[in-house]
Amino acid sequence: MMARGVRLSAAVLGVAASVLLSACSIFSSSTAAKPAELEKITPTIAGRVVWHASLDSVQFPLSIAAKGDQFVLAATDGVVTALRASDGQAQWRSDVGAKLTAGVGSDGRFAAVVTRNNELVVLDAGKIAWRKTLPTPVVAAPLVAGERVFVLSVDRQVLAFDALDGRKLWELRRPGDALTLAQAGVISVYRDTLIVGQGPRLTGVDPLKGTVRWEASVANPRGTNEVERLADLVAPAVRSGDLLCARAFQSAVGCVNADRGLTLWSRNVGGTQGVGGDAKIIVGGDASDRLTAWNTSNGEVTWTAEQFQNRRLSAPLVQGETVIVGDFEGYVHFLARDTGKTQLRLSTDGSPIAAAPIALGQTILVATRKGGFYALRPE
Repeated sequence: MMARGVRLSAAVLGVAASVLLSACSIFSSSTAAKPAELEKITPTIAGRVVWHASLDSVQFPLSIAAKGDQFVLAATDGVVTALRASDGQAQWRSDVGAKLTAGVGSDGRFAAVVTRNNELVVLDAGKIAWRKTLPTPVVAAPLVAGERVFVLSVDRQVLAFDALDGRKLWELRRPGDALTLAQAGVISVYRDTLIVGQGPRLTGVDPLKGTVRWEASVANPRGTNEVERLADLVAPAVRSGDLLCARAFQSAVGCVNADRGLTLWSRNVGGTQGVGGDAKIIVGGDASDRLTAWNTSNGEVTWTAEQFQNRRLSAPLVQGETVIVGDFEGYVHFLARDTGKTQLRLSTDGSPIAAAPIALGQTILVATRKGGFYALRPE
């Protein structure tokens, strides 16, 4: 059974079908597992909400960009804004005029989102620079790098545009799987290589030409039908040195050496959300929200944490000596990186955490489904 209202799109002759099929949710009223009650804790670290901002609701796969001294974020109604990390003051604000399905990608100057009309909209310092209609739906935030905007569609087509004028530079279309996941996929960068998730594989692409340099599998899907074999890589992924680590949907977590394009390790484990990590550990939740930390270098299990089972966790963030993760009631939990023990819990507005927490310096930003953006600072 598919998880959390995830949708599937059928690919016909390499082009995504126009109808997106809603999969059943493991959290439907009739089959939902009861969320674990929050444990009683005595905080072992201090932390607080230092500022918060309110936008429209977040009903799409939001990715928050952290560049320079500001967070760039967006809401469902199409309002994109940059907030200063230190105090939450708006640096600029722009309305793209349509509801969103994907965003935000930013390099600090350019910001990119995708609307429900399947239009890529790029802003230059908060001003709309250009728009471009895309051939297939997009749910992953565009990547902005090197004065280029890269887009990964739900059928795993990759397109590159000039950030200044919107000229299409190239497209990469490869034989696709019969089913692809309408959930934000992996699109990132490693040195001079564009990294994209295509099915269960990480693919290294020349960002200037759109040609494939290497590919490496994170998972080896098994199953008797195409639904059971669905193992698309889901965002966020983690880069640590020359390693790129990611989750394959309901299948595995693994790390790839991006210099050589070789799989370093892969561990079979269910789960629907991306991973967090650093040079020491990679952390992810399984289908029941049991958190596991794997040694980044070899994939050995460092610890497991079962105190948040069925609490519909966000993807985690590893920041310093702490692992940060949000849940369906808007709580943000801080865990010791070495043990997985809960150190601190902070509350937001009571609605689910809608995106992976992101850090800029000592400030951690979380977003809720109600459109609350909360800046947290552990002390």
